Amino acid sequence: MRAPSRLRGVRVRLVVAFALVAAVATLSTGALTFREARTGVLQQSQDAVIRQFRDHVNTIVADYRLPLSSAQLQAFADDVARSEPTQSWRILATYRGRSATSTPKDPFAELTPGLRAAVAGHSAADFQRVTVHGRPALVVGLPVTFRRSPETVSEDSGLAVFLTISQNTEQRSIDALVTSVERATVPALVLAVLLALLAARGVLRPVRALREATRSIAEGHLDTRLAVDGSDELADLSHTFNETAAALEESVAELRRLETRARRFAADVSHELRTPLAAMSAVTDVLDEDAAHLDPDTATAVRLISQETVKLARLVDDLMEISRFDAGAAQLHLDEIDLAESIRSTLASRAWLETVYAQLPPPGTLRGRLDPRRLDVVVANLVANALRHGAPPVHLRLYAYERSGAGRWAVIEVLDSGPGIPADVLPLIFDRFYKSDAARTRTEGSGLGLAITTENVRLHHGTVHAANHPQGGALFTVELPLSQEELPPESLDGHSFEFARPTEGSPLP
Repeated sequence: MRAPSRLRGVRVRLVVAFALVAAVATLSTGALTFREARTGVLQQSQDAVIRQFRDHVNTIVADYRLPLSSAQLQAFADDVARSEPTQSWRILATYRGRSATSTPKDPFAELTPGLRAAVAGHSAADFQRVTVHGRPALVVGLPVTFRRSPETVSEDSGLAVFLTISQNTEQRSIDALVTSVERATVPALVLAVLLALLAARGVLRPVRALREATRSIAEGHLDTRLAVDGSDELADLSHTFNETAAALEESVAELRRLETRARRFAADVSHELRTPLAAMSAVTDVLDEDAAHLDPDTATAVRLISQETVKLARLVDDLMEISRFDAGAAQLHLDEIDLAESIRSTLASRAWLETVYAQLPPPGTLRGRLDPRRLDVVVANLVANALRHGAPPVHLRLYAYERSGAGRWAVIEVLDSGPGIPADVLPLIFDRFYKSDAARTRTEGSGLGLAITTENVRLHHGTVHAANHPQGGALFTVELPLSQEELPPESLDGHSFEFARPTEGSPLP
């Protein structure tokens, strides 16, 4: 599951990044400080204890002569323990397999075999830090040497002295240091979050401005520009945005000028052609009536001229219709009509009642406020397209349904029995002058029928959709609101309707 977009925003990421950096820095600094402080505290304590221990042992041992008896060994251990009254020294003295402790029956559990062996093999003091029963302690071992005279070299006497001293005081100092580091972490994190918020505010302000400017351009306000402050990367981004917006505005303006000229040209040409075409149509009508009295070659030429004149007239009418849509001059002339009767009239006027199987509700059962002329154009174009590019039989079905929150809608479905529409053609099927077969340069259609259908449906706030029926054939679906209100067009992409192929005598929906 993806995290919500708010949790993946720049502000959150900056705050988290600053907090992580602060936490890592604080913990790293605290760990290094703790290590150095701990080492310093323990080193200082250790050096002081070893120095005092050595001085006291050297002072006391001068009063004794080898060999030592058991009583003398015990006295030596007691004297060393009493030499530092301010500290609780526990002393273990060993000599030739015998031992004596300053505290009676003291097991001296802190002394490890490793330290005992190290002291036996060296002439210098050695030490270990140990923890017994949860209490830290320092254990120091010191081999004792004797000089028989000032001129002789020190020699090992076999006497070794071990000291154990508690380090609770040092541990309390270390614990206090850890507490201080922990307490410093929270303010550091809070400070890091505050700094992150301030940094995010400074970074996000131009980003938000850029977002709003981009949204404004997407809405068509191409004159939108950003204020450029400073000379950092964000300022460079704002400057680049302004340059891009200016170039886009200029390009779009040029395209609009070219488009306006092209539309005006098409409208002017169509308008200028209507008058001579009307005269040509009148002449061809007369020639058609007299064609039967002409020789075969002349009659064929006359009929060809008549057919091409009809096609040209239809093309001019379609261009004029498209020009009105482009100019925003197309208007609806609404009337309360019976949709079934209107569609039946469209089929009858074009002699399609025998070639199109229509499933229509009974008269008077499906009424709505629509433009009758434009509804006639929509149905005629769809059926003509099915007859021209599909294969018989062609089926037409009309029914209504309730759309949630939008009232009743009428649905007109036109299905042919042809091979269907190629997948690469479907996205282009409603484009102007588009023909799926590029080899067909001359057809009865103008290439504008489906485009005009789309514009008429949009004018009614409806939708039109083309798809391939699962059982074969191209299926065109038109949805129109029966009550013309300001309803936004809705896409039907991905929505399909059940369209069972009707048979003779099948019931109406």
